[in-house]
Order: sequence, then C-alpha cells, then structure tokens
Amino acid sequence: MGFFAGVAYSNNKISKETDISTTSRVDSAAPAGPVPQVIQDLCAPSLIKDYCQSEMMKYGGTMTDPKELVKLSVQLVSHSLQLALKDAEPLKATTTEPMAKRALEICDIKINTAMGDLNRSVTEIDKFEPATGEKQIDNLKTWIEATLTFQEVCIDAFSNITGPDGHKMRMILQLSGMAACNSMAVIEGWTKLLEKTNPVPGAAHRRLLGGGASNKNDFPEWVSPTQRKLLQATPSNIKPDIVVAQDGSGQFKTVNEAIKSIGPNYKTPFVIYIKAGVYNEQVIVPNALSGIMFIGDGPTKTKITGNKNYKEGYHTQDTPTVAIMAPGFMAKDMGFENTAGPEGFQAVAFLSQSDYSVYYNCQFDGYQDTLCPLAYRQFYRDCVISGTIDFIFGVARTVIQGGTLVVRKPMDNQQNVVTAEGRQDPNGVSAIVIMNSHITADPAYLPVKNQFPTYLGRPWKNFSRTVIMHTVIDDIITPAGWVPWDARWGLDTLYYAEFENTGPGSNTQGRVTWPGIKHITPQEAEQFTPVKFYAEGDSWIKDANVPYTAGMS
Repeated sequence: MGFFAGVAYSNNKISKETDISTTSRVDSAAPAGPVPQVIQDLCAPSLIKDYCQSEMMKYGGTMTDPKELVKLSVQLVSHSLQLALKDAEPLKATTTEPMAKRALEICDIKINTAMGDLNRSVTEIDKFEPATGEKQIDNLKTWIEATLTFQEVCIDAFSNITGPDGHKMRMILQLSGMAACNSMAVIEGWTKLLEKTNPVPGAAHRRLLGGGASNKNDFPEWVSPTQRKLLQATPSNIKPDIVVAQDGSGQFKTVNEAIKSIGPNYKTPFVIYIKAGVYNEQVIVPNALSGIMFIGDGPTKTKITGNKNYKEGYHTQDTPTVAIMAPGFMAKDMGFENTAGPEGFQAVAFLSQSDYSVYYNCQFDGYQDTLCPLAYRQFYRDCVISGTIDFIFGVARTVIQGGTLVVRKPMDNQQNVVTAEGRQDPNGVSAIVIMNSHITADPAYLPVKNQFPTYLGRPWKNFSRTVIMHTVIDDIITPAGWVPWDARWGLDTLYYAEFENTGPGSNTQGRVTWPGIKHITPQEAEQFTPVKFYAEGDSWIKDANVPYTAGMS
C-alpha cells in the first residue's frame, strides 16, 4: 500500500522506484574517438547520447548504412535480454516465496514476448522499402516500445514483495532497458534522416498523432472489409464459427471450452458468438490465436465476469477477467467486468496486448485498474468504461472514441483518477487519446462527489501522455484537473492536453500549471486523431460525420 497526495492508494503498478527508463540510468562514458556523422544523427534523439554513440561505435565497427545501424540497435536489445534471461536463472533456483516465484514466471513470459517483437523487428528492417517505409517504421516504434513495456511489467511483478529478488531483477534488466530506449532513439533518428533523403508525401514520419474525419460506423484502416462487415453485423445475420450458450443451445457452455477447441488450421477472422448470459470464468486468448472475434447479444446481456484482485494475493497481471494476448482481436456487443470492488485494490476487468485490435459497443466495468490497453495499437469505439483509480491505464497507442467513461464511488479516503498512461521515453509512441466521448458519474457516486475528488489523470511513468479532446466533461472533475503520482516526479516531462471539450468540468482556468501541461493548437490536436496518430496512412478512419471543427478537418 502506497500513499499518494496524502490519500491511501494501492500503487502496485510500475512505480517511480522501479522505473528503468533512460532518466533513471547511470551515466555512461563518452565514446572513444571522433563519432561518425551518421551515428551522431541516429543518436541525436537519445536522452543518453554518449551511451548510444559509444555502443553503436563499439559494435558497429565501420558500418555507415543507417539501416544496418538501426538493425544493430535492435540486435543489441535482443542480446541484452538474452543475457538477462541467463542472469535470472539462479533466482529461479533460490526463490521460494510464492509471489516471488510467480513474479519470475511473469518475467519469463514477458521477456520472451519481447524477444518475439525484437525478432520481427529485425525482419521488418531487412525488408524495408522507402515506398512502404512509414508503415514499417511505425511497426518498429510500436514493437520496440512494447519490449520496454514488458520489461517494466516484469519489474512491476516484484512490487511489494519483500526480499532482494526485485532489486536483483531491476539490475539485471538495466542494460536491456537502456538498449531498448536507445533503439527507439536510433529509429527516430533514422526517421529524420529518411525525411531529408526521401521527401515523398506521407513517407517515413507522419507524426504519431493525426487528423481526419471519422464515422460512428467506421473503423481503422487495419480492419479488413470482412472484419468491417462483422463489426457492423448482428448475431442474426452472421454465421459464427462457434456458438457459446449456457443453456446448451451452442457447441459449448463456456468461453474457455470454445477457445480450447480451436484447431491449428482455423481461418480468420474466427467468430465466437457468445449468447446472452453471465459467464463466470477467467478467459485468456493466447498469442497463437490471432484474428479471433467475440460477438455477444449486447454489452449488458453477454458478460464475462470475475473477481481476482491484488488484495487476495494475485499479481495485477493475474487479475484480468479477460486477457487478450493475440493480435487482431475484435469484440462487439460484449461486457467484461471485475466485481472485486474498490476494497480489492488492483482488479483488472480486461487486459489487451493485442496489436491492431478493435472493440465496438463493449462495456468494461470495475474499480481500480478496470481497463489495461497494455501495448501496441488499440481502438475503442462506443464503449462504456467504469471505475475509480487509474481505471484506464497502459502503454498502448489507445484511441477511445465515442466512449462513456463512468466514475464510480471509491473507498473512504480515496480519490478517483480516470487515466494513468505509462510512456517511458520521449521517443515512445504510446498515449491515451479520448475523443468525442463523455466523462460522467455513476449514480452512486454523484451525491458524494465532493467527498471523493476526481482527476483526469496522473503520470504512471515520467513521459506519460494523455489527450482529451471534443469530450463532454460533467461537473465531477476537480478544478486542478490532473494530479501527481509522487511529488513532482514526471511533471516536467509528461504531455497532458485538453482541447475543445465542453461541459461544466471542462473549464481549464483552475488547472495545474506544470511544465508538461500543453495548450495545443488545432493543428497539434489534429495530430492525435486516428488517421495520423496511428501513422498508418491517410485513411485510418474514413470521412463521415464526426463533428470535428474546421481546424480538425
């Protein structure tokens, strides 16, 4: 249990003390000898330029091709993670405390996931072509940032565990964390070089933000025509691959049985229709099952529920009622909840590390840590999300569009925080973007709102980034708007912005004035709309009737 702004909180997510981002690292020796210009250019975005340059010179030899040097930076991350796995082996033999043993298992899973991202990053660099370079660089930025996130999740698993293991793991991962941050910087440096040498429209660097119109019934560009039809369909006009029904009218009575039945040669998208009912089970869609879709009878009719929580001895990573590990996941007309209540502290209803995932007309109910878009690219349309503390938290590129964010009543001596975004490096591409949405109160919270202050967000990591735009904010947000995680940590480096919101809670005159609070222009706000934020081309969301102002068109 930590203490935050004088109010009791359970801070078992990655804390300031477990930060492995570049700002917490030891200084490195300056590079020996003159630094080639190409390495100077590639390392320019790094917070620890000397370390970046010395590593690239040490292992790059006489390399002058920027692409090969970028690949080298990724390989250095992979090498350091392999060393970390080797160095962690003795801990497995000596650790006896159950929570610590489980933390090591979580580390093993997440580090191996990171290794997969590094391997596909090397492949992506090998096949790089300027004509498709923007998408490929976007992939690299997304995947390398995810490797840093997964290392942080490993360290987080040791939070509040007595004994030396957490400190040892933090030291083991220090080098790989530095390498990941430098690789992100080198990729950013490469991006700038490409902009100079390949000034073609839309190439290389459509700055992770974005503008463009969108439609209530439209979806990001990554959604294929077949998937679009499914997202706009109802159970009555589709033929699902599997039907789950508690009354026995489907092939299976539980969602887990349906998932376990999927064979190795299934075709995607693979549709699981889950009929109305409350399914009390913990569901995990493993990494191997890409392209799965859940479709229900409605977000309040078809609900998957659970109550695992931190207070009962579970790691936060083990509490999600539903966890999606596979790419290309979609959900429509579904409800997901964790019923542990505020007294359970961290109790995740839904965790997603699904790249290119879409959630349409879904409901996520919980209290602390309700929804965790952990990594990669995720899009939430017309969804309801309820909770108390940090009830939307993660390190994904998350767009919540047309959503209803419902603040609930917390425990005594607590206060509510809507978002806790975890970007760890200035070259990271993650953010939580809330647009065209509504931040409102649960009926039980409204009469006591003055007893329990509510804030828009706090910096989970020191480069935390959250943008709220074109959103109706009810009279439940304290005038300060944003709240620190711990003293002044991260207040100079975060990026928080509010743009053209409405409602009584949108008045920014009383907001905090930290250096990281941004007063953005329409052009800057446009950079956070889906078409540019995902840096995937000119049409992530097709033109339609989203009420953007002229400056956002």
